[in-house]
Amino acid sequence: MRVTMFVSLVALSAFASPLLAAQPAQAPDPATSKAVELAPQINATDFARFDKTLSSDAFGGRKPGTVGARRTTDFLVAEFRRMGLQPGNHGSFFQTVPADGTLLLNTGVALNIATHGKHASFAYRTDMMAQTLQAKAQVDLKNSPIVFLGYGVDAPNWHWNDYRGVDVKGKTVIVLVNDPGFATSDPKLFNGRAMTYYGRWTYKYAEAALQGAAACFIVHTSDAAAGYPFSVLQNSGSGPQLSLPPSVDPAPRLPVAGWLTHSAATRLFADAGLDFDALAASAAKPGFKPVPLQATASISLHNKISHFESRNVLAMAPGSDKPDEVVVYTAHWDHLGTDPSLKGHKVYGGAIDNGTGLSMLLELADAFAHQRTPPERSVLFFMPTLEESGLLGSQYYAARPVFPLRKTVADIAVDALPIIGRAHDMTVIGKGQSQLEDMLADVLKTQGRVISPEATPENGFYFRSDHFNFARAGVPAMLASSGLDLLDGGKAAGKKAADDYTAHRYHTPNDVFNPDWDYSGILEDTQALYDLGEYLSHAGVWPQWYADSPFRAKREKMMAPPVKPAAK
Repeated sequence: MRVTMFVSLVALSAFASPLLAAQPAQAPDPATSKAVELAPQINATDFARFDKTLSSDAFGGRKPGTVGARRTTDFLVAEFRRMGLQPGNHGSFFQTVPADGTLLLNTGVALNIATHGKHASFAYRTDMMAQTLQAKAQVDLKNSPIVFLGYGVDAPNWHWNDYRGVDVKGKTVIVLVNDPGFATSDPKLFNGRAMTYYGRWTYKYAEAALQGAAACFIVHTSDAAAGYPFSVLQNSGSGPQLSLPPSVDPAPRLPVAGWLTHSAATRLFADAGLDFDALAASAAKPGFKPVPLQATASISLHNKISHFESRNVLAMAPGSDKPDEVVVYTAHWDHLGTDPSLKGHKVYGGAIDNGTGLSMLLELADAFAHQRTPPERSVLFFMPTLEESGLLGSQYYAARPVFPLRKTVADIAVDALPIIGRAHDMTVIGKGQSQLEDMLADVLKTQGRVISPEATPENGFYFRSDHFNFARAGVPAMLASSGLDLLDGGKAAGKKAADDYTAHRYHTPNDVFNPDWDYSGILEDTQALYDLGEYLSHAGVWPQWYADSPFRAKREKMMAPPVKPAAK
């Protein structure tokens, strides 16, 4: 991914700072790596207490709607009050988030395809997954014409439109996961192997709904292309599927949204006399045209609809000079709860996901609360709910922001930070988006460290955490994480630790607090993000999206001065 060089200081701010020296980063010398000086409030004792408490069995896995959720939010508010921070939502520490739940009742449902006088049936969970995004008790799709739309992308900045010349209103569209750049590994096509937003399932469903489609099925062509195996879709499809009510999110929604396995798509296309793999290959080439299948789709979904409320937590260090402008730190508080059917340990404690992110935000909040000189801008500590249910808490905040988005300087988010010791680097997920990265690089330079990109940009992690709802709304947003180039063992040791967590603890009851953790690295990361936020809290500093970021246009429109009516 191309990274635009940092622009001149004058273009960013009238504020002079050594953070903005735009020199190429150099790898630190291990022999000269010295421990970082930390603010007094950033310490291992407090960090460990926060994480141990929040991930304990008494908090029940922090699932929204449970006793553990109430204990979690009460604990966070008590800590903010102890630090002397103010409520972040007009006198309240909470923001109520409504949600609709849709539970599929007829889990034996099949997708029925009619083509050339033949009928084929595709089984739920085995061949496909399906749901409605409209929160309706009954949805019936009958004899909907099927169109293969390649990647289902309309990307003007890439001069690519799979919808050009085809009317999909009332039709069922079949699209491929990820984007053409991933398929071809061509660095000049989209972002090469690095997934763009156009590769995410959320974009594909939203675009299909905008175009008037009745259904959209995404083909899970491979684990690498999707970023996860089909079993993840099977597991996440169980239980109520949550969404914000239409009063909050009025965007068009698909009557039927689903996935197909690669084998199911191959069989479906073969019945229509087509070679799926050949068509998938052609879809990654410029000039691809949609292909009608001469087939129709039918499916009926019976659902139980429920309504639910949870709460975002917000605390604030008010600004002394520009209190209406705000720098946001974000870390979600929710996790997966307790599963009584499990043998042994039943609580999904989430000590890493996202106990570490919560603990870091509490450390940052304490540091800002005890600054000798208050920040010139307000600093908001935002702990959204329902991240594990589709980023709904942050989506709600973006739709109902406490501070206007045009007054929001930036969002700095953390999620599931590894605790594996000191590193030569910090990781920026989705590197190549905004000048926040240049600012962080300058902070890290003072620590003798550098920024590293994520190891698997093709998985699209930038679009899978709460900061993304700020980015999608136009606010410069960065997802930062601990580095994996360890002082003790280098990149190999960091990768081994990360892989071990993913394989054995991520989203399992094994994600528990470890009293033997080495906090030295994560505390240095906390200090780096504190220094970055402290700089951003100075009036006059406005980080920008890079020129090729898909979120730049929305920010420019948001920040443009209002047009005055012509004089009569």
